[in-house]
Amino acid sequence: MKITFFSAKPYDKDFFNRFNREYGFELEFFETHLGPHIVNVIDKTDAVCVFVNDKVNAEVIKVLAQKGVKVIALRCAGFNNVDIEAAKQYGIKVCRVPAYSPEAVAEHTLAMILALNRKTHKAYNRVREQNFSLNGLLGFNLHGKTVGVIGTGNIGKAFCRIMLGLGCKVIAYDVYEDPEMLAKGVTYHAIDELLPEADIISLHCPLTEQTHHLINATAIAGMKKGVMLINTSRGKLVHTAAAIEALKSGHIAYLGIDVYEQEEKLFFKDLSESIIEDDTIQRLMSFPNVLVTAHQAFFTEEALEQIATTTLQNVQCLLGDRLPANNNAIVA
Repeated sequence: MKITFFSAKPYDKDFFNRFNREYGFELEFFETHLGPHIVNVIDKTDAVCVFVNDKVNAEVIKVLAQKGVKVIALRCAGFNNVDIEAAKQYGIKVCRVPAYSPEAVAEHTLAMILALNRKTHKAYNRVREQNFSLNGLLGFNLHGKTVGVIGTGNIGKAFCRIMLGLGCKVIAYDVYEDPEMLAKGVTYHAIDELLPEADIISLHCPLTEQTHHLINATAIAGMKKGVMLINTSRGKLVHTAAAIEALKSGHIAYLGIDVYEQEEKLFFKDLSESIIEDDTIQRLMSFPNVLVTAHQAFFTEEALEQIATTTLQNVQCLLGDRLPANNNAIVA
C-alpha cells in the first residue's frame, strides 16, 4: 500500500520513514503543496497525506477519486482546507491527528507572550552588539494578569494550566464549558464579556465559517486598550488589516502570530533571497511590538513523533476497513 505526501519537508520524511518501519507502507514525498496544479502527478496510490496549506477542494477530490485514492490523511488537527462534502460524495475517507502534544503549541504560546513582554528577542540582539542598556526593555509581571482564552480544546486547556501555574486569572470562551477547567478555577464568559476584561487574549479555536475573522475591528474595539493578542491557531481567525489599524492606534500593544491569513505563500519556505511581495506581512513585521513565527508552534520532537505514528495508524486502519482507536481522528 502506498501513501503520497504533499508539502513534505525533510523533517516529515525523517519521522515518517523512521516510524514506517513498523507499517511497511510505500512512501512517496512531494515538497509542493497539493492543489489542482499537481494532483495529476498522483499514480497508483492508496492514500494522500496533506498538511495545513494544501488545497483539497472539490476539483482535487474528484481527481483523487478517479485515481483510486481511498484516504485523505491530514497530519494536523484542523481540516478546514478539505472539502468534506466532496470527500463524502466520492467515498473518500478523511482522517486527522486530533491531538499531537497540545503542550507543544501551548508552550510556544507562552514563549511568544514572554518574548513580547520582556523583549528577549531585542535584548539578545542588543547584547551581541555590546549594548547592555535596559532602556526600552521594560515589561510587566504576568502574575495577577487576566488571560482570556478563546477555545478550550486540548491545546487551550494545556495553555490554561500553564497560565494558572503562573498565577494568572484565566477566563475563557468556548461553545462548551470544560468541567476540568471549571474545577481548576477557569471561568467561562460570553466573548463580548471576555474581550474587555483580558490583559492577554490567546486564540485556540478551530477555523470555521463562524470563527472566520472572529477577531475583527468590532471585536478589537471591545478589547482593553493596551491588550496583548496571540494567535497560534489559524491565521484567518484574525482580520489582519483590522489588527494593523489597532497596532497603529495603540489599541493593540503587543501582537504575536504563529499563523497568518496568507501564510501558504510564505511559511515553510526559505525566502531569504527573494523579494516578498506581500505588503501586509511586511507591514506587520515593521512594528517593533509584533512577533511573527512561521507556524512552528507544533514543531517539537514529541509532536512530530505523535503526528507520524497517529497518521500511519489511521491510514492502516481505514485501508483495512477498521476504525482507528481514536474516533475523533475520523472527519468523514
